[in-house]
Amino acid sequence: MHAQLALRAERCNEVRLQPEGEYVLYWMQSTHRFEENWALRFAVLEADRLNRPLLIHQGLDPTYPHANDRIHSFVLENARALARRAESLGYTYQFVVRCRRDDDRRVVDRLAARACLVVTDRFPTCGIAERTARFAARAPCRVVAVESYTVVPAAHFGKSEFAARTIRPKLAKLIEGALEPVEDRAPRRAFADSLASGLDVERLAIGACDDAAIAHEVARCEIDHAVPPVARTYFTSGLDAARARLHHFCAGALVDYEQRRSDPTDAEGSSRLSPYLHFGQISAAEVARAVRDAGPAASAEKYLDQLITWRELAFNFCVRDARHAQLRGLPDWVHRTMEQHKDDPREAHYTLRELEEGRTHDALWNAAQHELRTTGVIHNVVRMLWGKSVMQWTNRYKTALDHLLLLNDKWALDGRDPASVGGIQWCFGKFDRPWFNKPVWGTMRPMSLARAYDKWDAAGYVRQWTPENGPR
Repeated sequence: MHAQLALRAERCNEVRLQPEGEYVLYWMQSTHRFEENWALRFAVLEADRLNRPLLIHQGLDPTYPHANDRIHSFVLENARALARRAESLGYTYQFVVRCRRDDDRRVVDRLAARACLVVTDRFPTCGIAERTARFAARAPCRVVAVESYTVVPAAHFGKSEFAARTIRPKLAKLIEGALEPVEDRAPRRAFADSLASGLDVERLAIGACDDAAIAHEVARCEIDHAVPPVARTYFTSGLDAARARLHHFCAGALVDYEQRRSDPTDAEGSSRLSPYLHFGQISAAEVARAVRDAGPAASAEKYLDQLITWRELAFNFCVRDARHAQLRGLPDWVHRTMEQHKDDPREAHYTLRELEEGRTHDALWNAAQHELRTTGVIHNVVRMLWGKSVMQWTNRYKTALDHLLLLNDKWALDGRDPASVGGIQWCFGKFDRPWFNKPVWGTMRPMSLARAYDKWDAAGYVRQWTPENGPR
């Protein structure tokens, strides 16, 4: 077994392997790709060791947090691409959609009943960790979760890291070995047609679906239809689109990334790969190797610090602290300063609906919210201001955190992600240090929407993302 696999795999129950099982099951939950998928690699090795075929199962139902047309469409369009290339890669892949909340919820249970072993993805957000734990508690066979999110296996860090400065040197010692390419291959034993036809599962022929069929499938699901899919002028789902965007970034903006990344009006100044990374459509290791090889070294180092240091710091936080989406996940100094300033007068008070619709007194904040609703992302520079401002406009810090998590998870294509959770909690002091004491902020780092106009073309950004003007 590859050394990384031993660090990435984690047993979820104490049930033995079922040697009489008919296949190994890989339940694809968060890593929606065949390439550089450590869970799939583990499943292939186990299938070969047991001399069994491998079944890859992916499901989509309406019960995940903030289920909506935007997320459903992005997942379905990628699943179509997976289905179309599975056979040529030697994999057996099936996709099941459960449209109604009262539809059969035990598809994976029925598949597990005939499996030697179930392998799935280790992922601390989106409700996946909780879903996996519930399944493992009732599964009739061994369940193993394998982490594919990070470049460096998260098991190298046995505790929650305090800040980027504590994890960065540790990552630097491990990164070269973690970036070494590993060959992907299909299992030796094919999944017989007779076995596939005998599975009691109503599969969607997703590979044969055109855009209209996918839209029809989304429309009949019991999900939030008020959050529309993102137009393909902004994001097209799938590995091919992710690789095209990566190539475009490496050939263009990477050369002066350190300057261009700070300009929210520069649509090509950043990689814009976060949705693809969140849904596991492309691996962070593939992105890291491409950026490192393209250079120049200084720009590549700056980008890789964002991709690896900060992203893996957030994953470490979410894996090691079950309170990652709560104020209780913040450092003690933050709690002390929030307690001292909890009753400070706020400059404004906005309801969740007013925030969601971008109806505040500040045009820059409203523009950021409109970018989020339109494209599914906010430029990182603006996202920090967007997050920091809400605590100035709600009567309690917990209300601000709850509103930000909801807005992000509902509208962002990279929402519900460890990096998103870490970024929002950073607004409240996570991974940061105390600053000078100020009203409302306390000793949390303050950020001013007004000062943004002195640092970059905030007026141009507002013009670009003000609804009456329309995005350009």
